[in-house]
Amino acid sequence: MVEPGILDVLAIAAHRDDTEIVSGGTVIKLIDLGHKVGILDLTAGEAGSRGDADSRQHEAECAAKVMGLAYRYNLEMPDAGLFLTQENALAVADIIRRTRPELVILPYSKQRHPDHTAASEIGYRGCFLAGLAKMPIGGEPHRPRKILYACSFQEIRPTLVIDITAQFERKCQAVGCYKSQFEDVPGKREVYPPARNIFDYMEIQNRRYGYMIGAKYGEAFIQTEMLAVDDPLTLPGKSI
Repeated sequence: MVEPGILDVLAIAAHRDDTEIVSGGTVIKLIDLGHKVGILDLTAGEAGSRGDADSRQHEAECAAKVMGLAYRYNLEMPDAGLFLTQENALAVADIIRRTRPELVILPYSKQRHPDHTAASEIGYRGCFLAGLAKMPIGGEPHRPRKILYACSFQEIRPTLVIDITAQFERKCQAVGCYKSQFEDVPGKREVYPPARNIFDYMEIQNRRYGYMIGAKYGEAFIQTEMLAVDDPLTLPGKSI
């Protein structure tokens, strides 16, 4: 493994393209703000209905360039066979210690695809174990300060929405790198139901989240902890 150096943000997802679809605009925005951001993909996507591990690796490299990632790594856990185990959580904890992010972005825990649910569980446990000194992994203990759960496209009310208006076009370009997944191929089943077109779907949903905050495009997240506020007059947004 090439040592990634210290990251500000690490997004963890089950498959190559997951992060791009649900939080790619936020990843790009964080990079635009000067933060060092990486993605950890847990599987190579070898069991998918379209493409294969090699094609999806090249597509992930394309997307990483579009987004401007500082780091991308794949743990090559079994696709369509992802489960919360101590071994998997420790593999993630090892990356957390290597990269030492302050913020981790995880999938929301309730998902249609079981791998996405497992990625959320593995990611959280990995973040926790990385802070325990006696775990059988290298490096110094480290635990991220903040975890956000990407809940875009889930029918739940988010606790925060991030304005990605300036980043939406590049998000679409990053998702467009995954030609094996989203090009219209006659006779091939849809990868992302109920969407007939992933780009139309992102347009509709990201506009919906943007509307919630008075922006053109947005991405939705859950923060599980209570928000502490010193001065209510500094709270963003309008109530009326």
